[in-house]
Amino acid sequence: MRIILEESTMNERVVEILVYIMSKIRTNGKSSKNLELLSQDLIQRGYTEKEISSAFSWLLERMQSESEELVKNKGPRVKQAFRHLHEIERSIISTEAHGYIIQLKELGIIDEVEVEHVIERAMMLGASPVNVGDIKSVVTKILFNPENFNEDSFLLFEDNPVIQ
Repeated sequence: MRIILEESTMNERVVEILVYIMSKIRTNGKSSKNLELLSQDLIQRGYTEKEISSAFSWLLERMQSESEELVKNKGPRVKQAFRHLHEIERSIISTEAHGYIIQLKELGIIDEVEVEHVIERAMMLGASPVNVGDIKSVVTKILFNPENFNEDSFLLFEDNPVIQ
């Protein structure tokens, strides 16, 4: 149980690193010198080399996947408008948590389908307000366990068999 908790915490820290890296890349560009400086800065902020390496590996894998998709579809993806929360969703998901979801989407860390999964999972957490920490946990599960989520499944209880 402790190993699973440590892995989950590490993955949440990797998501934090991804947000930091993507924010810096958007403002400063993507030169290799900047990436080295980013790594050094992250180490000074208390992140481990393993966490930083995991974040960079995830980014490279994601970029490769997206470029393969562009070639396959023969053109860039059309940027879609951001989904607004329904009144009930707004009552459950805090403003800060919703802002964090928007930030992740705008930085390219999650896509439209993953936004839907995050919102679904957040709504399943219960009636208490969902905060940024809760969203980090949900995003971590989606990013690092993609086999549990597929594009066609928007069922609330997709992990449970349907009773007929």
